[in-house]
Amino acid sequence: MVKTQITVGVSDAKVSNEPSDIIVTHALGSCIGVCLYDSRTQIGGMLHYLLPNSAENPKQATQKPFMYADTGMKMLIEKMEEMGANKKRLQVKIAGGANTLLDGSQNFNIGKRNYLAIRKILWKNEMFIDGEDINGSVPRTLYLDIGTGTVIVRSEGIEKVL
Repeated sequence: MVKTQITVGVSDAKVSNEPSDIIVTHALGSCIGVCLYDSRTQIGGMLHYLLPNSAENPKQATQKPFMYADTGMKMLIEKMEEMGANKKRLQVKIAGGANTLLDGSQNFNIGKRNYLAIRKILWKNEMFIDGEDINGSVPRTLYLDIGTGTVIVRSEGIEKVL
């Protein structure tokens, strides 16, 4: 089967129920990539969010909801449920949250704040992380294979299955 890549940009999300699709996002630094997958329906989705909380800029969150963990996750889950996924069955795998030089100073600590935000959102939704590749200081590429639900993280030429 020929695989089709669907790219998720920064502050973006994509969903699919096509087994030949692979959803991918690149350059996860302090951002976090979230993969959700319902194995029964083979529906998967990926979010690449930049900031933890839409309350920091509500106007921007209205225009770009996927930029924020809270509004992005809400919309991703809704899109997947509309396609037939069941929130209670969703596997959750995440990557990113690095402390990069792009982060400025240690005081901002966006990667850590992003990670804490997604953990809180998942907890409130009674969802738990099934696999993660978090922290560090290097960017990552994240892949979700819709046909199998396999999530792969690639960083510095090394691939790891979550």
